[in-house]
Amino acid sequence: MINIQSTQQLGQALRSARKQFGLTQSELALAAGVGVRFIVDLEAGKPTVRLETVMRVIEALGGQVMLDGLPDISEAQ
Repeated sequence: MINIQSTQQLGQALRSARKQFGLTQSELALAAGVGVRFIVDLEAGKPTVRLETVMRVIEALGGQVMLDGLPDISEAQ
């Protein structure tokens, strides 16, 4: 698990994962159904990227988002 505390850290983590899989930015963009410019911006830590699209990139890399320190939603009901 990776502790992410900034958009820059998220971008670095996703870039590292992409490189470990041997993917180019173009190949990842195609796999996630996004534009190459989005991958460039995401990896650069641009803070205004769309969360829904970030989730598609994470999924294309086989990852998932987990939140720690927040109440379990099943307990809130």
